Amino acid sequence: MKLLRIRTSNKRAGEQLDRIYLRSSSTEGGIISLVSKIIDNVRQHGDRALFDYTKKFDKVAYTAKTVSVSKKETSAALKKVSKSEYKLLQSTADRIRRFHARQLEKSWFTNEEDGIILGQLLNPIARVGLYVPGGKAAYPSSVMMNAIPAKIAGVGEVVMVTPTPGGRLNPTIVAAAVICGVDRIFKVGGAQAVAALALGTKSLPKVDKIVGPGNIYVAEAKRMLYGTVDIDMVAGPSEILIVADGTTDPSFAAADMLSQAEHDEMACSFLVTHSAKFAAAVIAELEEQSARLVRKDIAQKSLNDNGAVIITKDLAESIDIANKVAPEHLELLVEDPFAILGKIRNAGAIFMGENTPEAVGDYTAGPNHVLPTGGTARFYSPLGVQDFIKKSSIISFSADALDKMGEDTIQMAELEGLTAHANAVRIRLKSKKR
Repeated sequence: MKLLRIRTSNKRAGEQLDRIYLRSSSTEGGIISLVSKIIDNVRQHGDRALFDYTKKFDKVAYTAKTVSVSKKETSAALKKVSKSEYKLLQSTADRIRRFHARQLEKSWFTNEEDGIILGQLLNPIARVGLYVPGGKAAYPSSVMMNAIPAKIAGVGEVVMVTPTPGGRLNPTIVAAAVICGVDRIFKVGGAQAVAALALGTKSLPKVDKIVGPGNIYVAEAKRMLYGTVDIDMVAGPSEILIVADGTTDPSFAAADMLSQAEHDEMACSFLVTHSAKFAAAVIAELEEQSARLVRKDIAQKSLNDNGAVIITKDLAESIDIANKVAPEHLELLVEDPFAILGKIRNAGAIFMGENTPEAVGDYTAGPNHVLPTGGTARFYSPLGVQDFIKKSSIISFSADALDKMGEDTIQMAELEGLTAHANAVRIRLKSKKR
């Protein structure tokens, strides 16, 4: 295995680590050009462009009457989901729901100063579009992680789009949507579906925010349409960084690195440890475990192209590197993870100890698995209820309160050379003296 090995004591270590810190990938010009054309086409031709692209890419012809999932199709899909599968989806959704219910904020007001009422009014976003990959791959967890916090926030309507290559509607995705209260499902995907949600067509309603994972074309469409519509984030390849002190089983670390590597060839898996012996044992486990994977070729290419084992001088240096990488998933495979938790500054989700594999965060733990990638955990947070709520500032002054603060306001306005601002206050103060 050609996995990158870095020793921080080596002269080239700084240069090698910089490539990891600056790993955010840029989109190729050809993809940008194609997505731009798709968006423009949907903007000009609406449904016609949407259906043309769907026929071209998914090999299925839809019309305004057939593009949405009907009640009959929903019932048929649910019959294909076993009772045990449906129960699993329900219990998983319940855990996600309980976690996110704690995030709900309330409007607030204060009147600490006489005649002045200040506050913050919270309102849910009116309509949200949820993108869910479809076809052979089934991601019901993506439905739940995006739809549940939106519903808890009070979003008026959650609209889901999912591609159906060859007309195949994934039953587990439909089941998850029903459990989470998704209002409408449309059988389209790709950049064209993102454009249709952002711009609105005759068949698809215009939304205020688009969330959910997708391929590079979907991600680029979201990036281009940000401003026309809000988005959750422009997500890059999945990634994990493991900080290990050598006290845990190396097979655990290898298994967790592979759990990310199997996503796709661009996924990033990093091990940071001050134990060279542990690092060697993990590399040997990676060789052995990857050979048995169904997605062996993808996982091995991911590790060879984007993986790294970093050997540091001590645990403190390992933590420092982890904070600079700011990974999507951070595992603390150390003897006492809570002892070092206070030193962690940048991570999307933090997994504490050897009994907490990243996989539980992807599915059943409850916290959201929509996380910042590519180092953006330095300033982004996991998706949550707050992402589906708008805040408005409330300001109310009585005449006496304006009289007290008026001169200060006038002076601040004049300090900035904005005399009309100053006059808007002055004219009211003069009116009161008449």
